[in-house]
Amino acid sequence: MTRATRFLAACRGEATDCTPVWLMRQAGRYQPSYQAIRGKTSFFTLCQTPELAAKVTLNAVEELGVDAAIIFSDILVPLQAMGAKVEMTGAGPKLEALRDRAAVDALRVVEPAQEVPYVMEAIRQVKAGLAGVVPQIGFAGAPLTLASYLVEGGGSKSFPYLKGMLFADPETAHVLLDKLATVVSRHLRAQAEAGCEALQLFDSWASILNPRDYREFALPYLQRIISELSDLDVPKIFFAQGTASLLDVFVEIGADVLSVDWCVDLHAVRAKVGETPVQGNLDPTYLFMDQPALEARIREVLDQAGDAPGHIFNLGHGILPQTKPENARFLVDAVHRLTQKPRAEG
Repeated sequence: MTRATRFLAACRGEATDCTPVWLMRQAGRYQPSYQAIRGKTSFFTLCQTPELAAKVTLNAVEELGVDAAIIFSDILVPLQAMGAKVEMTGAGPKLEALRDRAAVDALRVVEPAQEVPYVMEAIRQVKAGLAGVVPQIGFAGAPLTLASYLVEGGGSKSFPYLKGMLFADPETAHVLLDKLATVVSRHLRAQAEAGCEALQLFDSWASILNPRDYREFALPYLQRIISELSDLDVPKIFFAQGTASLLDVFVEIGADVLSVDWCVDLHAVRAKVGETPVQGNLDPTYLFMDQPALEARIREVLDQAGDAPGHIFNLGHGILPQTKPENARFLVDAVHRLTQKPRAEG
């Protein structure tokens, strides 16, 4: 088995020669090579220029030695195509907030393959550049998370406007979530058709809802997206923060792989999800440790995951900008070294 096959094998719950590993935001601000490119262009111009998006994607694979690439883009890209005004600032994304039915009705339901073709072209260029060394992952934001940015106008601590819409005007909220689910499903399909061999759905703000409300406002749309993509022969990974409180709901989504944050024990997750493969879940701030301490934390995650097949090592969220690049590479090498299985004698 090689880097070309171990990630996809683990997504199918099959035994691998060592635990596959890739890292969320593995192409990002912690890398000097990324900063050299990003310093000459804006964030969304980087996303919209296939040659540059492909280059930073491929650089991360080469520099880290990971078992999968993930296309460099952003979950907000489809929202721009839908007509939302999105700006990336030093403090994070800023959007023109949509807080009434008229604004929601004005959002267009688009075909991402036509409206954001640069994403698909970047995927094709990455696939050519990878030359089969590792598979490539496409991704999109979940409807609830995308709705949070649209309604709040950016990030938030308490999400008063989104939750106000969900609970005071649920009809408008469902219209918005339905539109977003349609575009997300199309966006993921287009990425698979462009060459991605796996897809990940991010619900970064899942934890803002309790299980009862998540079942009403998030679960049906997630189930629909997974169902609409069921004909695609690629693993579908679901990642969310808030795993500890919502795990019972997440197992109902129907994803092939469940990716969890660092606030839950992988042993408990494995016991809950049965044979469903799991992904995660090192706290990204552990990468600030010295390497011996970091290795001890890596061992803890591996011990929690156990020896059964179907574990993909990842962080419980994205790499932070303060991370030393050598520690990210050390993590990848350590996971491979600590889980390498002896070759069978032939």
